[in-house]
Amino acid sequence: MKYFVNFSRIFVGILFIISGLIKANDPLGFSYKLEEYFTVFGWDFFKPMALTLSVAITVFEIVCGIAVLVGSRMKLFAWLILLMIIFFTFLTFYSAYFNKVTDCGCFGDALHLTPWQSFSKDIILLIFILPIFLWRKNINPMFKVKADNGIILASTALSFWFNMHCINHLPVKDFRPYKIGTNLVKEMEIPEGAPVDEYETKLVYKNKKTGEKKEFTTAEYSKASYLWEDTLSWAWDTTLSKLVKEGFKPHIHDFAITNDDGNNVTDSVLKKQGYTLLIINYNLSKSSKEHQPEINKLVAECDKAGIPVIGLTASVSEKEAYRHEVQAMYPYFTTDETALKTVVRSNPGLVLLKKGTVVNMWHHNDVPTFSEMK
Repeated sequence: MKYFVNFSRIFVGILFIISGLIKANDPLGFSYKLEEYFTVFGWDFFKPMALTLSVAITVFEIVCGIAVLVGSRMKLFAWLILLMIIFFTFLTFYSAYFNKVTDCGCFGDALHLTPWQSFSKDIILLIFILPIFLWRKNINPMFKVKADNGIILASTALSFWFNMHCINHLPVKDFRPYKIGTNLVKEMEIPEGAPVDEYETKLVYKNKKTGEKKEFTTAEYSKASYLWEDTLSWAWDTTLSKLVKEGFKPHIHDFAITNDDGNNVTDSVLKKQGYTLLIINYNLSKSSKEHQPEINKLVAECDKAGIPVIGLTASVSEKEAYRHEVQAMYPYFTTDETALKTVVRSNPGLVLLKKGTVVNMWHHNDVPTFSEMK
C-alpha cells in the first residue's frame, strides 16, 4: 500500500501542478469559464470576482500540487485536495448530466474535455486522492520544516506573479485557435464532402386532460394511432428539431465581421493583400483607455504607410461615442464578444494580419512603436 500511496502522491501532485500552470498561463480565459459556471448555477453576483477567483484557484491548485509532491503538511493539504476534488466532481457531474457547460476548462485551451470526460477525470483523481487522505499521517515530508515553509511560500509567490504577468501582458504559451502563425481563412474553411450536422424532427403531443407530453419521431408518430383516433384527448403541441449527429466543425467557427449596414465583410478583411491592423475592444465600456494615445500614434504611422486599421467590438451602440472620446481615427466593425475575447486576451488588444495570417499580437500594455511593428 505504501508504494501505491507514493505513486498516488506523485501522480496527483504533478497533475495539479500541470493543470494549475495551464490555467495560470491564461487566467482571463479561465475567468470566462468561471463566468459560465456562475450563469449556470444562478450565481451572477460572483461574476465581478471571476478574475480574482481565477487567480486564487490556480495559485491554490499549484501550491497544493507542490505540497503533495514533496509531502509537505499532509494533514492539511490532504484535506484541501479532497474537498477540492469533491467540489469539482459535483460541478462536472452537474455540467455533464444537464449539459450546461460543454468544456470544463480544466486544462484551458491546451486540452478540451467533454463534460463526461471531465467528470471521469475527476473520478479517477478522487480514486488516487483517497489513499493519500487515508494514509496522510504516514507520509513524511521530503524536507525539513524551514525548507518546507520556504517551498510553500516561494511556490505561492511565483504562482501569483505568473498569473499577474499573463494578465498584464499575454499568455506565455498560446493554445488558442488564433495564435501567431495561424491563417484564419484556412481555420474557418469546411472541406468539401465534410460531414454536416444531422437533425431529427420530433413531434410533441400533449394530453389535454393530464398535461402529459410525449415526443415522437415522424416514423413513431405514424404508428401511434391513438393520437389521431382520439383527438379529444391528445393535441399537437410543438415541433422540435434535435441535433443527433454533429458534423465537421472548423477550429474557428464563430468569427464574423459585420459593417454598420449589417453586411458580412469577413472575407474582404481576411483576404486583403498586404497587412491589416486590428484594434480589438470586445467591450468598449470595459476597455482600458490608458494606452490609447500610443495606439493612436501607431495608427497614424500605419495610415502614412498605407496599412489599413479597423476596430472590432461587440458594443454596437457605443462605437461612435467611444471613437470620439478616445480620438480613434479608424472605423469600428461588429464581431461576436466571445470570439473577440478568444482572439486576444486584452481589451483593447492589437492583432497584425497579413492576408488572413496572424503575424503578431500585443496587449495594450505592450503597444509597439511603428518601427518595432515593422
